Amino acid sequence: MRISYNISAMLANKALGKNDDKLSAASERLSTGYKINSAKDNPSGLAIAKRMNMQLRGLSNASQNASDGVSVVQTAEGTMQEMQDMIQRMSELAVQSANGTNTEKEREMIEMEIDQLKEEIDRVAKDTEFNGKKLLNGDCDLKGFTNTKGVNVTYYADEVPVGKYTVTSINPTYDADGNLTDGSVTLLTSGTDAFPPDSYISYEGNKVTVTASNSFEVSFSLDATFTGASSVVLDLTGLGAMRMQIGANEGEVMEIRIPELSLETLGLDKVDLTTKESSIKAIDQTKNANSYISKVRARLGAYQNRLEHTTASLDLTHENMTGAYSRIMDTDMAEEMTEYTNLQVLTQAGVSMLAQANERPQQVLQLLQ
Repeated sequence: MRISYNISAMLANKALGKNDDKLSAASERLSTGYKINSAKDNPSGLAIAKRMNMQLRGLSNASQNASDGVSVVQTAEGTMQEMQDMIQRMSELAVQSANGTNTEKEREMIEMEIDQLKEEIDRVAKDTEFNGKKLLNGDCDLKGFTNTKGVNVTYYADEVPVGKYTVTSINPTYDADGNLTDGSVTLLTSGTDAFPPDSYISYEGNKVTVTASNSFEVSFSLDATFTGASSVVLDLTGLGAMRMQIGANEGEVMEIRIPELSLETLGLDKVDLTTKESSIKAIDQTKNANSYISKVRARLGAYQNRLEHTTASLDLTHENMTGAYSRIMDTDMAEEMTEYTNLQVLTQAGVSMLAQANERPQQVLQLLQ
């Protein structure tokens, strides 16, 4: 027997230390509910879990963004419904005024209601907003610019490639009804910054619409004081729509286009019911305005359906990813409690054996008696 070095106590202490460390780790996992509490527990698992947690938080916010997008669309679409109701009333008044039994005074009284309806449509278009952002004044539509004062881009389709398009000349001439006549506009259809070769020009009032195959459509209007110009360039930026972040990663976006719905873009600014002839013309003008708003509302309805599907998809992805994150990070309480109980027994046994190992050198005293 040796007393300089108590090997038995050293071995018992070493085992006790290991078991005590394991018991502390098990206690931490049980108290926190996580089996990975620091990088040393599982370095690769921690990296995966943290990246996954960032994705989960992004998905949660993206789902909220999509829900906000639905609210935006509902706000705009609800206002358009009211505008259509007002346009429908204008159509009824136009039909009433077009009847030959009306006198000028009666038409003037009808015109008073028309003026109020026009003012209300204009007010609604300017004042409708969501969280301080105007919705119907053109701020949420794709932007286009020209290099000539008096020529304004009013609309272009999503399918139109971003870039510049050249109008070789604009020499506006109007018919008796105030509509641009054929030949007022000529286009560049070959070379740099050209319109498609099969482009077709149509006119409505002071608005010019260029259409071509593959859903190509561009519209621009001329100011009342515009007298003409050559080499007018339309710069279509492809920017300006409301950009919704509907994913947790860069580039996962959706653009919502809401065109300007002013009296001018609806073609209602020149509605006049003071004469029989203008009343007959107003019937067609209100019909076109109603058709235009219906087209815009149909697009908004498609946006809303898509956003609702997006929200459902994001929520499902979040649910599945949460399950994967839980499998990496969460403690299996039943398994961990079993391990904890086992380690408690081993630790208590280690303490007991260490105490006995420390008593062994005292037995040497019996040899010295």
